[in-house]
Amino acid sequence: MSANKNYATANRPLLGIVIAALVLLWSASAWAAPEHRVFAELLTKYNRNGVVDYAGFKKEEARLDAYLDELAKVKPDTLSRNDRFAFYTNAYNAWTIKLILSGYPGVKSIKDLGSFFKSPWKKEFVRLGGEVITLDAIEHDILRPKFKDPRVHVAVNCASKSCPSLWGEPFIGSRLDAQLNAATRAFINNPKFNRLENNTLYVSRIFKWFSEDFNDDIIGFVEQYASGELKNTLTARRSSLEVEYLDYDWSLNGN
Repeated sequence: MSANKNYATANRPLLGIVIAALVLLWSASAWAAPEHRVFAELLTKYNRNGVVDYAGFKKEEARLDAYLDELAKVKPDTLSRNDRFAFYTNAYNAWTIKLILSGYPGVKSIKDLGSFFKSPWKKEFVRLGGEVITLDAIEHDILRPKFKDPRVHVAVNCASKSCPSLWGEPFIGSRLDAQLNAATRAFINNPKFNRLENNTLYVSRIFKWFSEDFNDDIIGFVEQYASGELKNTLTARRSSLEVEYLDYDWSLNGN
C-alpha cells in the first residue's frame, strides 16, 4: 500500500467531518431568513411616520431592485412561520413601492396604475418563489388564509392615505409579534383612522371589507389595542356603541 493511500485511509474520518460541516453550513444559509438591511435603510431615509418620500425611493430605485432580487431567490417554505409572515409582508410592501415608482411622479393614486379591466393588485409582476404573482395573491392567498392574523391588515400597506401607515422598519421574524402589536396600537389610537365621537365609533373601512378577519367583533378588536381615554370609554360603553365606517382616501401616501 502506498504512502498516499495510507494517508487517505487514515484521514478518512477527518474528511467526513469536514464534508458534514460544509453541508451544515450550506443548510444553515439555505434556511436562513432573508437579509432586510437594504430595505431597512431605505425605510429609515424615505418613510416619515407613514408619509413616503417616493422621490427619494426613485433616486435609489436600483437599491430597491437589488432587494427585490434577493427576495425572489428566497424559498419561503424553508422559513419558520414568523420569518415567512415577515417575508411576505415585507415583499408586499416593497413591491407596492416598486409599483408606485413605475408611474412616479405622474401617479396620484395607486389606482391610477390599474385599468378598467384589472386593478393594480391583480397585476402579475411580483417575483417570488420562482413564480410571478400578484399583490392580491400575497395578501388573499397566502397571508390571510395561512396565518389568520387580523394584524396583517395593519402590516401590509396599500400606498394610500387611508391605509394604516407604512411601518418604519422591515418586519423581522424574531420580533414579529411585538412589531405587529406596536403597529396595530399606532393605527388604532390614531384619530385619523379610528375615533370615538359621542356614542359612535368611527373606524377604518378596512374593518368593513374584512369583518370576518376580526371575528365580526370590531369594537372588541379596537378595545384590545386602544389606550388611554379611548380604551376606558370603549370598555365602559361598548354595549351601547354604534359603528360607522370612514370614507377611504386612495390618494398617494406621499409628500
